[in-house]
Amino acid sequence: MDRSEIIAKYERDTHRLGRLVSLITLVLLVGAPFLIGSVLGAMPDLGAVGRGFLAVGLIWTVSSVVEFLVYTPMLGSGGSYLAFITGNLINMKIPCAVNARDLAGVKAGTKENEIVSTLSIAVSSLVTILVLAVGVLLLQPLQPLLQSPALQPAFDNVVPALFGAMAYKYYRKNMGLAIWPLLMMAALFILVPSLQSQTSILILPSGALAIGLAWLKFRKERKA
Repeated sequence: MDRSEIIAKYERDTHRLGRLVSLITLVLLVGAPFLIGSVLGAMPDLGAVGRGFLAVGLIWTVSSVVEFLVYTPMLGSGGSYLAFITGNLINMKIPCAVNARDLAGVKAGTKENEIVSTLSIAVSSLVTILVLAVGVLLLQPLQPLLQSPALQPAFDNVVPALFGAMAYKYYRKNMGLAIWPLLMMAALFILVPSLQSQTSILILPSGALAIGLAWLKFRKERKA
C-alpha cells in the first residue's frame, strides 16, 4: 500500500468515525434533558424550548457556520471532528493547534498539519478532562477560598484577560490590519452597549473589514 492509498484510507476512516461519533454526541446532548425529565417526571416544555431556541438559536447558527468555514481548513478533518465534538474551539483548541503547527513547522492545508492538529487537539481534550476532574475533586475543599471577596475582581476579569492575551498573539503579526476592526468594534460596543450580546453576528462585518483592508494592502504592494 503506497502513501496515497494510506492517506485515502485514513481520510475514509476519519470521516466514518467522525460522523458516527458526531451523531452519537448530538443524540446524547439533545436526549439528555428528555431522559432526565422522563426519569424525574418533569418533561421540558417544548413550546418554551422552541421559543428559547428562536431567541438564541439563529445567532449561534450563524456563528456555527462561520466557525465551520474558518476552522475546518485550519484543522483538517480529524482535528475538526475532535474540536467540534469536544468544544472550546476559540479559547483552547484553536490556539493549541496553531501553536503545535508553528512548533512543528508545518503549513496549513497539508497532511502533516492535519496530523499535528489532530494530535494536539486530542491531547488538549485529555488534559481538559484531567483538569476538570481535579477541579471537581477540589471544589468543596477550596470553596471558601474561591468565594472570598478578595478574589472576586479576578474572577470577573478572567474572560477579558484570556481573550485579550490570545488576541494579541494574532494582532501582533499585523497590527496595521488588526487595529481598525478592533477600534471599530470597540467604538460600536461603547456607543451601543446592547450590541455586546450580538458578538457572533458582528464577527461577519469585522471580518469583512479585515479582509477588505488586507486586499487593499495586497493591491498596493503588488502595484509597488
